[in-house]
Amino acid sequence: MSAQPARPASRPSFFRRPRALWRQLSRRYTHIGLMRWLVLGIVAGLGSGILAIAFHAGLEGLTHLLQVQLAGVVLPHPAGERVLAGPPGPYRPWLIPVFTTAVGLITGLLVTRCIPEALSGVTDGTDAMIRAFHQQGGVIRPTVPVIKSSTAILTIAAGGSAGQEGPISQLGAGLGSLIAQKLHLTARQRRILLLAGAAGGLGAIFRAPLGGAITAVEVLYSEDFEAEALLPAVVSSVVAYTLFAFVYGGKAILEAPGYVFTNALELPFYLALAVVVSLAARLFIRTFFAFKFKVFGPLAKRFGPTVAMTAGGLGMGLLGWRYPELCGGGYGWIEMAANGRLDMLFLVGLFFGKLLATALTIGSGLSGGMFAPSLFLGGAAGSVVGQAGQWLRPDIVTQPGGYTLVGMAAFFAGVAHAPIGPLIMVCEISQGYALLAPLMLASAVTMVLCDDIHLYENQVANKFASPAHAADATNNILESVPVASVFTPGRTTILEEGVTLGALADIIAGTRALVFPVTDCAGVLTGILAVQDARRVLFEPTLRDLLLVRDLMRPPVVVHPDMSLYDALMLFVESDLSQLPVVAAEKPDAILGLLDRRHVFTAYSSTLKAIQSPD
Repeated sequence: MSAQPARPASRPSFFRRPRALWRQLSRRYTHIGLMRWLVLGIVAGLGSGILAIAFHAGLEGLTHLLQVQLAGVVLPHPAGERVLAGPPGPYRPWLIPVFTTAVGLITGLLVTRCIPEALSGVTDGTDAMIRAFHQQGGVIRPTVPVIKSSTAILTIAAGGSAGQEGPISQLGAGLGSLIAQKLHLTARQRRILLLAGAAGGLGAIFRAPLGGAITAVEVLYSEDFEAEALLPAVVSSVVAYTLFAFVYGGKAILEAPGYVFTNALELPFYLALAVVVSLAARLFIRTFFAFKFKVFGPLAKRFGPTVAMTAGGLGMGLLGWRYPELCGGGYGWIEMAANGRLDMLFLVGLFFGKLLATALTIGSGLSGGMFAPSLFLGGAAGSVVGQAGQWLRPDIVTQPGGYTLVGMAAFFAGVAHAPIGPLIMVCEISQGYALLAPLMLASAVTMVLCDDIHLYENQVANKFASPAHAADATNNILESVPVASVFTPGRTTILEEGVTLGALADIIAGTRALVFPVTDCAGVLTGILAVQDARRVLFEPTLRDLLLVRDLMRPPVVVHPDMSLYDALMLFVESDLSQLPVVAAEKPDAILGLLDRRHVFTAYSSTLKAIQSPD
C-alpha cells in the first residue's frame, strides 16, 4: 500500500498578524493609562472637529444671509475667516433690531422650556463647561449644548455681540461627556474627557491647537490647572484642528505684520499697557455684571427670562442699528487695528460701544461666548496705548500695532486668570510669536492688578476648592495605614519549583487561592505563580508531566506587615496580581499569609468615609 503524500504545511492566515496587532493594542488600551487617553483624545478630537466644522458653516451661512443679503450690513472680516462672498443687499440696518429681538424671543422660549437648568449661575458656554466639571461630575445633558450652540449661531448671525468659543467649548465638552457616559467611565475620567472635547472645539475654531488645549485645562482655576487632562486635551485639539484645517484651511485668523520686540526701552510702555488694560477689565466686569444682575436679573425675576432676553435682543439691535460696527465678534476691526488702520478716537468709541453691546447681549441671557468680546476690548485698549506711545516717543514705540496683540492676551488673562493659554492662542491666531516677552510681562502684571475680579462665576481658586477634587486631600490616607491592620495571618499553599503541571492542576482545583508562593528545595522564596499565568497551559495533556512550576513562575513580589497600604496598593498595580504574599520583615522566606487586593480597597473606603463624616 503506497504511502500518502505529506500535507503541505499550513500557511499563516493573512489576517493573523493584524489580529495579533489588534489584540496587543487592546491590551495596551486596557492596561496602560496613557494609551487609553491617547485613543480617547483622538476620538474626542474627531468628534469636536466635526462639530466645529458644522458650527462654523452654520454661523457663516446664516450671518451672510441675515446681515449681508437682507440687512445690507458689510463688516470687515479677518483674513482667516472669509468663507462666503457675494454682493450685499440693499442697506436696511433697521432689520438688525428685528433679527435680534426675534432671536431673544426664540432663545428665551427654547431655554426656559427645554433646558431651564442653563438659565442661571453661568456667564457663558465656557462657564457652563467649568460648572459641569466642578459640580456635575462631568455630566452634561446632550440637549443643553445642542440648544445653546444653535441659539448662539442665531445670536451672532443676527448681530449680537458675542463670540464662538463659548458655545463651541460647551459643544465639545458635551460630546466628551456623552462619549464618557456611553463608555461607562468613572467621574474622574468623564471630567477629563469633557476637557478634551472642549479643547478640541477651541483648538479647531481658533486654528490654535496648543492654545486651545492649554486654555481648556487652565480656565477651570484662577491659581491652578488640570494637568491630568493635558495629554488628551492636546491630542484632541491637534486632531480637531487638523480636521478643521482640512476643510477651511489652516491660515491664521488674523493677518498682521511680523512685529518684533527688540528695544528694552519699550517695556515701560508695555507696563503702562498692563495698567490701562487692567482698568479696562475692571470697567468691563463691573458693567457686565451690573447689567446682568441689576438690570436683566430683576426683569427676569418679575416677568420671566424670555422677556429679559427679548429686551436684551431689542437693546442690542437698536445699538446695532445705529452702530453696525458693534455687531458680531469684531475680529475684522481687531485685524485692522493690528495693522494700524484705525485712529485712536474710533478705537475709543469701539471700546465703549462693544462693552455696552456685550453687556446687553450676554448679560440678558442670550447665547454666545465672552472670549471674542474680551479679545476685542483688550485689543482696542492696547491699540490706544500703542498709538499714544508712538505719539509721545516715536523713536521708541515704532510698532503700535503690536500693542493690539499684547492687549488682547493681557485683557483675557486679567478677567479669566488664565495667562498661558490665551497668550499662546493670541500668538497662534496672529502668528505674532516675536512678541512673547511683552506678552508675558503684560499678562502677568494685568493678572496681579485684576486679582480680585472674575469673569467666570464657576471658576475656583485651585483643586482644593473644587468639589471635583474633594477626595484628593485623602488620596494618601493609606500611607498611614499599615498592612498589619487589615491582614490576618493564615495558612498558605506554598509550591515547590519541581511541582509538575499535572499536580499543579489538582492543587488549584482544591483551593480558592489565586497566587501561590514558590520555594526551592531549601525553603527559600524564589518566585510567585499566578493562576492567570498558568491558565493557558493548565489543561494541555501533553505538558502535564513535562512543565514544572519553575517554568511558569514570575519573580517574587511580597509585602511586609509594617508596610503601608499605599505601598501595597502600588505593588498591586505594578504586578497586576490580586493577592500578594506577606512575609516577616526579619525572615523574608517566612510566609505569613496572603494579602488580598479587596482588603486594601475596603480599608480605603472605610477610612475615607471616616474622614469625610461630619462627626
